Amino acid sequence: MADEGVEVVAGAFAVILLQVIAGGLLLGAVYALFSSGLSLIWGMMNFINFAHGEFVMLGMYVALVTVQWVGGGPAVFGLAAALGLFILGVAIYFALIREVMRGPMLAQILSTFGLALLLRYAAFFVFSPNFVTLPQTALTGTIDIAGILLGVPQLVGAVVAAALTLGMHLLLTRTAIGSQLLAVAEDRSAAMLMGIRPDRMQALAWGLSAASAGIAGALIAVAYPFSPSVGETFALTAFVVVTLGGFGSVPGAALAGLIVGVIQGLSAYYFGPVYKDIVVYGLFVALLWFRPQGLLGTA
Repeated sequence: MADEGVEVVAGAFAVILLQVIAGGLLLGAVYALFSSGLSLIWGMMNFINFAHGEFVMLGMYVALVTVQWVGGGPAVFGLAAALGLFILGVAIYFALIREVMRGPMLAQILSTFGLALLLRYAAFFVFSPNFVTLPQTALTGTIDIAGILLGVPQLVGAVVAAALTLGMHLLLTRTAIGSQLLAVAEDRSAAMLMGIRPDRMQALAWGLSAASAGIAGALIAVAYPFSPSVGETFALTAFVVVTLGGFGSVPGAALAGLIVGVIQGLSAYYFGPVYKDIVVYGLFVALLWFRPQGLLGTA
């Protein structure tokens, strides 16, 4: 009887552990998506975008407004978030980033930090600081896979995020546009001699980065409540993921996103939700002590 009781407890513990890991992987896939956009900007332009978390937040509110005004489902508000944030990213590049890139690094840092504050408090003014949730969509319920319960919104969001992250990697490595983006990243002057227009490519990079953040925000909004203040949290998460994966590496961001998601899930289960970020940042600092270039970055 005692042995049977131990086996039952061990089995229940194993199911709970797998449940926590699965939830962390689903969330980590979305982390990978919006972090890959930050990695693209960081690797291509050596530019730190402190407003990236606010792009994720705006994607959430684009989804909310689309549902309330148009009544569309996830496909509609996901496309709206991608298109809206792409346009915003391109506009920000031409209105702000192109100019401050010619200045010192401090100007670049302060410009996007100020942009983050502008977007955050504009959202406070328009939407109020209260947490909101999306109205119920077609993505509801749970799926039982070998005793592990997975929420349909989280599962669909993770699959879409993983597909889009893979798509961004293939865009950069297997297409002519990707070759032009990487050429501008390697040598702007040489790219101009080859007939490539660097401003157009860098504006495209900002549009893709913002669009990936917008889609990720829409995917997160399906399953979690949000407010204008969540952008700060997502910005910190994105910086941890990009640095952990390796600067400018989309595969590194994807791997690091999954790792961060699992670590957050396990630490929240064992130590409590309050400590999940502390554990992530602690392990992050420890890894950088031994491998400062990140998991897939070059020395």
